[in-house]
Amino acid sequence: MLKTFESLQAPYYRYLFLSGWLFSVSRWGVGFLGAFVMNDMTGSPLYVQLTGTFMWGPLLLTGLVGGAISDRLDRKRTLVFFFLLMVPFTILMGALALFDLLKPWMLFFSMLVVGVGWVIDMTARRALIYDLVGPSQINNALALEMFSSASGLALGSFIGGAVIELLGVGYAYWAVAIFLTISVISMAKVPSVPVTSSPTGEGFFRTMVQGLRELSGNRLLFSVLGVTLIADAFFYSYTPLLQVIGERVGGTPFSIGLLAASTGVGMMLGSLWVASFTPPRGIAYVWGAFSAMALVVGVATTDEYGWVLFFAMISSVSFGLFGATQSALTMTSVRENMRGRAMGLLSMAIGSLPIGMYILGLLAEIVGAEQSIIIFNVTGILALAVFLVWRPQVFRAR
Repeated sequence: MLKTFESLQAPYYRYLFLSGWLFSVSRWGVGFLGAFVMNDMTGSPLYVQLTGTFMWGPLLLTGLVGGAISDRLDRKRTLVFFFLLMVPFTILMGALALFDLLKPWMLFFSMLVVGVGWVIDMTARRALIYDLVGPSQINNALALEMFSSASGLALGSFIGGAVIELLGVGYAYWAVAIFLTISVISMAKVPSVPVTSSPTGEGFFRTMVQGLRELSGNRLLFSVLGVTLIADAFFYSYTPLLQVIGERVGGTPFSIGLLAASTGVGMMLGSLWVASFTPPRGIAYVWGAFSAMALVVGVATTDEYGWVLFFAMISSVSFGLFGATQSALTMTSVRENMRGRAMGLLSMAIGSLPIGMYILGLLAEIVGAEQSIIIFNVTGILALAVFLVWRPQVFRAR
């Protein structure tokens, strides 16, 4: 019997899930808007890639800090505080767009703000999920989290493209602000859960150092995070270039938004499969990473919009298998009092993306977007194979 949405029966988790989903819509909406406006403003593949670098950069630079905060402070209040800060900022971005005052540096800064909010969401909210659903439903809940993020990507990109075409960029930012506001309201319904395992007797710096020590001594965690680092750096770093590829194949703002949304639809399908059938996590994780990098080459080798759309979606189905299992693998590989910091380490591994995006952007300026995607993903497949020969522990994870 399928139990796809079983964890939503846990008390209050549906409010936390709704809040996270709405934040995902908002986050991906701002990400789409930043890349779209930057491409329209500059026409530079490197500048388009840099919007992604700024958005994902905080995961690399502040992930462990966010994890330490999650293990020490009230998680719900931390989330409400940061989400509330983002609402007026997004409204301001919309106003600047309406008066044609947006500049490239403003887009970069907006990506940075969203990235900081993402760190807090990943470390605090996902640790709070475990507090609410418990170990028996954590696998299902975290698979649904991937579904939430993927559907947020699809809807945020789709809404961004549609509202731009109908009303303009400014109104698209204001639509994001509405989603953020509802996210805060939903989060307010979630009770605060005492952080009973908080290392209150330790200094903040020592709390972070212990997170790094856990990584060096935990082979399973090291194996999981290594796969994440490689897959995100080499596969997912291509997504801002969909703006460039979509324009090359004759896309309108709406159809380019649909192209970006297709990656979210694919990840939704992959994550729902994991939530429904609960495959061996390690196998799904590794297979998803390998097949995603292989299939995305199709995006770069066709000149027809329909085939670009198909390969973007089908490669993302595989990436959905990968994404639906990575948080559960990370949290279940450490002790209870390390979950927040483990998620911080995961966010730092995912933070390989801004580095990959920047390098891919430089390469795209030299050899073109399509050729750079092919080079990057073939390299990623080889790098992942070598890493797993060295650290194969993730294969045994169930």
